[in-house]
Amino acid sequence: MMGIGTGIRTGRRLSLIMILLAALGLVDSLYLTAIKLANATAACAGIGNCDAVNSSRYSEIGGVPIALFGAAAYAAVGAMVILEGRVKERRQALHLGVFGLTLAGSLYSAYLTYVEVAVLRAICPYCVVSAILMTALFGLSILLLREGDENAVEGGD
Repeated sequence: MMGIGTGIRTGRRLSLIMILLAALGLVDSLYLTAIKLANATAACAGIGNCDAVNSSRYSEIGGVPIALFGAAAYAAVGAMVILEGRVKERRQALHLGVFGLTLAGSLYSAYLTYVEVAVLRAICPYCVVSAILMTALFGLSILLLREGDENAVEGGD
């Protein structure tokens, strides 16, 4: 087991990385949302076929762009991670919220990646970046939960 001080420093580092990844995901999702709402062409630089993916029937739910849901998820994850450091009495609930949201986001990203590859036969690099970011956030949320459990056992949380 790691010492309490080491665990706290590691937790802060993980939190900062998670905030950065959530911010990147937010920018990526907002870009795709803007492209979808403006019915514009995405800047894919010849890599993949963003337009085929972003204009498909899978790119929205009830008329709302999927990317907007992604932006909301990234914003929520970032906010919860920031709050974890400021609202100590709710830290475990916030950890679980981040875990649950990133798990759902990762599973949905896996489904959308399947749709891109198997159904649409087109890849959107921005969507791939989003899937990677959400999956990385999910992995980090597991590490943060484990670290919180170790600190609680050692009496540090």
